[in-house]
Order: sequence, then C-alpha cells, then structure tokens
Amino acid sequence: MSLFVVQHVHEAEKCPAGDPEMGPMLLKIVSDQNAANYGVTIKNEAVLDGRHTLYLTVEAEDEGKIKEFMAPFLHMGTVEVWPASSCERVVERGKC
Repeated sequence: MSLFVVQHVHEAEKCPAGDPEMGPMLLKIVSDQNAANYGVTIKNEAVLDGRHTLYLTVEAEDEGKIKEFMAPFLHMGTVEVWPASSCERVVERGKC
C-alpha cells in the first residue's frame, strides 16, 4: 500500500455540509466502510474551517483507486491526489 494526500476544494455556493441531503451523503462517502469498497484506507481527514477544502491522508495500491473513490466530489469541485511519504520514510531515504 502506498500513501497519498487528497485535496478536494469547492466553492461556498456548492458546499454540501449544510444541505440536508448532501451532508449525510458526504459522511457516507468518506466513511471507512465506503473507502474499503475501493481498496482505500483513510488514515485521517480534515476540513479547513471556512475554506471549503477537505484533506484526506489515505493508503491505496494506486492513484486510480483513490480517483474512483473520490469521483462524487468532482460534482462539487476539484480533486487532486499526490503521492506522499511518512516523515520516518523520508528520513530513511534521506530526501523528500
């Protein structure tokens, strides 16, 4: 499994959090159970307050699995996926 950081950004007008239907759907999408259906393990998640930006740290076999998992977010905004490493791994290899 490889480590990745995922960023989703949407405009305030498209924010699903306050929508009575979209908010609960968002929670189902980012659930551990749903992620596992795509071969993705969510290590942590956070939303930047007032910025309409979601970050996930995930593990998966490849970026394609993550893009499938994050596809619903493309209806609201953008999704970017970056390969990542733990701090320990960076120190072991001696470079970022």
